Amino acid sequence: MAYTTYVYLILFLGSTFLLYTVFPKKYKWLVLLSASYLYYIAASRLWLIVFLFMTTLTVYLSAIWLDKINDLFQSVKKLLDRDQKKSFKEKLLWQKKMVMILMLLINIGTLAFLKYFNFFGDVLNFALLDHMNMHIPMLKLFLPLGISFYTLQAVSYVIDVYRGKYKADRNFGRVALFLAFFPTIVEGPIARYDQVAQQLFEGHSFHYVNLTQGAQLILWGMFKKIVIADRANMLVNHVFNDYTKFSGLSVIIAVIFYTIQLYTEFSGAMDIVRGSAQIFSVNLPENFRQPFFAKSINEFWQRWHITLGAWLRDYVFYSVSLSNPFKKFNQFVRKHCNEYFSKLLPATTALFFVWICNGLWHGASIKYVMYGMYYYSIMVIGMFMEPVFIKVSEKLHICKERNYFRVFQILRTVFIVNIGMLIFRADNLSIAFDMFISCFRNISFQIHPLTHLGLSSLDMLIVILGIIVVFIVGVMKEKGFHIRESVAKWHIVPRWTFYIAGLFIVIIFGAYGRGYDIASFIYAQF
Repeated sequence: MAYTTYVYLILFLGSTFLLYTVFPKKYKWLVLLSASYLYYIAASRLWLIVFLFMTTLTVYLSAIWLDKINDLFQSVKKLLDRDQKKSFKEKLLWQKKMVMILMLLINIGTLAFLKYFNFFGDVLNFALLDHMNMHIPMLKLFLPLGISFYTLQAVSYVIDVYRGKYKADRNFGRVALFLAFFPTIVEGPIARYDQVAQQLFEGHSFHYVNLTQGAQLILWGMFKKIVIADRANMLVNHVFNDYTKFSGLSVIIAVIFYTIQLYTEFSGAMDIVRGSAQIFSVNLPENFRQPFFAKSINEFWQRWHITLGAWLRDYVFYSVSLSNPFKKFNQFVRKHCNEYFSKLLPATTALFFVWICNGLWHGASIKYVMYGMYYYSIMVIGMFMEPVFIKVSEKLHICKERNYFRVFQILRTVFIVNIGMLIFRADNLSIAFDMFISCFRNISFQIHPLTHLGLSSLDMLIVILGIIVVFIVGVMKEKGFHIRESVAKWHIVPRWTFYIAGLFIVIIFGAYGRGYDIASFIYAQF
């Protein structure tokens, strides 16, 4: 039940909205929960819902367990002297850690086994066991729908309770709805409990503005997905699936088109997801914020897949930085290094774990690990070389606030990102390297038809015009212009003319039907 199908948009989303509207406010959350589990079953297999339910039950019980430990300390600490309080606190902290470890073993362990067992088994076989006449067998494993997304949400909820950010929710239905909410379960965004749980549960009356603005977002996401991304996908597949026949500008165009495809598809999916939630008056966190206007790789990743980056920062980077072994490492660095390196080394070391996790989260493959290490290396080089860059800029009298330098920074970032996209899209690292080298062979800048790349002239024109529209919208948003709010203020005739025109553009120019392949969402597989 893909987001772009009429089954989802009209039958499922439409009927869910109607039921949600007519049900009493007290029971509206049951409509969302029932619809979410129905969606999961329809989009997956019935028995795989066991994994979603297991995650829900374990995090619900773990959070309550942690809450009871926290409450016990609060009730007893006033009766203890200083030494007794310290001893009792350490004992309870150990219990809390055991609860956390148990929860992580069940949930992260399940995800790791299903997603990474064959990968790590293959690595061990190649690196060690084959030489010892031993072999780890490859298993035929399955991956439950959305497990990478709902597991991260589940873990964040329990860790926040562990850290005392908020108390555990005693309402099992609210926890279940938070993890299973149908718009987010396939591709995110990775929401936090305090961001959306209450919104989902409290029930909302019909709100015309939320309905129309949610529909706007859905339509905009459809435009990006089936008008632009699905056409770009045809060119990308044509070149990448037979890469040895192409070189020079053809490969460069294919890499750029993959970047276009991934951005318009994933951001389009997030628009549909956020629009689907908004018609129920639920505001989901933003996942993209004009990433190709970023002036550095660090800024790019603050704008791209925002919720994943924030999750890795809060639950990997900070967890590593605040751990006891890392504190000892930090002390060692401060003792043996100068002030500059004593600040950078701990930060870059903790960042290493973030990018290892980022790479592996995207897939169980060496190429995804190297994808993460590619961005990690770029960031670390930038951090260590920053004093050099500052001195060079001063000697060359470069003003970083001038427009020409900002354009240079944006183009530099786009160039770096496109190399990362090549690694991400290629079937393996060897192919990625071969295609990168082939970019510099047989380069010709003569203007000639590009129909040999798998797209007709008309399809190529539609993609280019679509990207221009997306670029213009991005510029307006970057300048703080609120497009949806402005459109909502138009008179009813031009406003609805605009909506209907947009709908017909998607229907007429969407890449579906004879001659087109229906492309599944890329991030749904992660």
